[in-house]
Amino acid sequence: MDMNENKRRRSMLLYILIALVAYLAISQTIGPSLTSKQSQEVAYSDFLNMVDDSKVTKATIDTSDGSITFTTGSGDDEQLYTTVAFPGDADLTSTLRSHGVTMVAELPTSDSNSLLLYMLISYGLPLLLLFGLGWWFNRRMKKAMGDDGPSMNFRGGGFGMGGGLGKSNVKEIKGEETGVTFKDVAGQDEAKDSLVEIVSFLKNPDKYTEIGARCPRGALLVGPPGTGKTLLAKAVAGEADVPFFQIAGSEFVEMFVGRGAAKVRDLFKQAKEKAPCIIFIDEIDAVGKRRDGSLNSNDEREQTLNQLLSEMDGFDNHKGIVVLAATNRPESLDQALLRAGRFDRRIPVELPDLAGREAILKIHATDVKMEGSIELGVIARSTPGASGADLANIINEAALRAVRFGRSRVTQEDLVESVDVVIAGEKKKSTVLSPHEKEVVSYHETGHAIVAATQKGRAPVTKITIVPRTSGALGFTMQVEEDEHFLTTRKEAKDKIAVLCGGRAAEELIFNEMTTGASNDIEKATQLARAMVTQYGMSDKFGMVALGQQRNRYLGGGSELTCSEGTAQEIDAEVQRLVEEGHRTALETLKANRFKLHEIAHYLQKKETVTGKEFMNILTRDDGFAPKMPEPVE
Repeated sequence: MDMNENKRRRSMLLYILIALVAYLAISQTIGPSLTSKQSQEVAYSDFLNMVDDSKVTKATIDTSDGSITFTTGSGDDEQLYTTVAFPGDADLTSTLRSHGVTMVAELPTSDSNSLLLYMLISYGLPLLLLFGLGWWFNRRMKKAMGDDGPSMNFRGGGFGMGGGLGKSNVKEIKGEETGVTFKDVAGQDEAKDSLVEIVSFLKNPDKYTEIGARCPRGALLVGPPGTGKTLLAKAVAGEADVPFFQIAGSEFVEMFVGRGAAKVRDLFKQAKEKAPCIIFIDEIDAVGKRRDGSLNSNDEREQTLNQLLSEMDGFDNHKGIVVLAATNRPESLDQALLRAGRFDRRIPVELPDLAGREAILKIHATDVKMEGSIELGVIARSTPGASGADLANIINEAALRAVRFGRSRVTQEDLVESVDVVIAGEKKKSTVLSPHEKEVVSYHETGHAIVAATQKGRAPVTKITIVPRTSGALGFTMQVEEDEHFLTTRKEAKDKIAVLCGGRAAEELIFNEMTTGASNDIEKATQLARAMVTQYGMSDKFGMVALGQQRNRYLGGGSELTCSEGTAQEIDAEVQRLVEEGHRTALETLKANRFKLHEIAHYLQKKETVTGKEFMNILTRDDGFAPKMPEPVE
């Protein structure tokens, strides 16, 4: 909002307040004086009787129409009456004089003028004020909706509901002010390659128009949260050095019908004035959800979506207006929004792979002072499935830990610990386990580790800890793949279920009892077994049949069954069989390595945290008394 507009608003408000104060003041001064003259009309004969009884104290005779206004009594008992004199009564004056009545002859001109002024103030001024406010409010609405002259430069809010009506709360950033280019984006090489052509068109549109090519109207960035969708959009603007309009999809959602559509019109109007430019709509699923089958044409969200579809069809993309949008729920978007000609490209922004994670860590590490012996590759291997935001948080947590311990540079230990913090939370110092509980947790985590180590081809164990964490975990066993895998075999899935069952199996084997510590393991094992049956086709009973579909792929929404009730019961039985099979495998493995289970659990109970190297040294060494460890089963 500019300064002149602010002054105009303050002046309008001041004028309204002055008019209201004047109206109240005049009403309080003139109104009572006029209303105090209200009288009761009586017959002329009654007036003469009151005169004969000496009740009349004063009489005012209007010479124009012969009316008489008279009073009786005095002080608080004074009463006002009116009557009309009988024509030709010549004795009236002498009668009044004889009874001591004060007589006044008065023309009614001044009272009529006062009454007219009172009527104008009482009714005319409020009507005038209402008319003026209505005219001003209507003019502001038209300007806000873009229907009357140039749009005023104010954003959201204003006097009443009219100020800012239909104005988009878009944030405009100049290209060089984004501070982001493609060199600041790592781990998304394919996404960057897809956006390079858009940057090239915005920089040199002539070489594309000469051959007849047109710039894509829009590109939809799709991926899990934290993978850098907004960062990529800013990098496009920074590379092309064009204005960047950023707005969230939720800012188009309004309570009143028509306001969201007006904001869409205002957004594209500003973009046309600043072309070439980039419009970035974050979380577009808030405004672009699939339309349902209802016939309610007054739905605000649907009108906003229709306006967005119209604007994306209507603008001339030869001017260089590109619409970028981000979402992690692409399945919920309307098909009309996804068609070619609106969003011509769908660019996946997936979780980074091993090389991408290491590149992201290097970018964030440039802003932090670190020791020269830092190995970011180790951290990258320890964080499979981490997003760019998670990796940035790991670097920041390591820097905070270094400051907490009074160091001027980040060490490798800080980075390793920050991985645990991001994955499992901070160490919970307030939770002190009893000796028995500490022993149970030690055997539980050792059970996981031994089952994992005895499987061929599984990721090696890198850490075992029984230090409670703020996430609620009383301990965890970490496995890190040396190389990244994108496919999982049926045997590997079964082995993973066995590892998840290793903790409960150790509790049963040593203490002949069960605890609640395996709840998370049971949940993960059941989820994996169900996916094997319903999604991966890894069940002998059902074969290659899809019995479920995934919901909200990027938000971890799980899956839902697409089968009959009877089949669902059979699926439950098959899932139970797979988990029980993994549980038996874990029990057999731990029975064969009972001596090592005791030794490692006691060692873990004393140290609380054991490295993968220490664990493997104890597991593989020949003590002479312990039976030799069997070869890994195929």
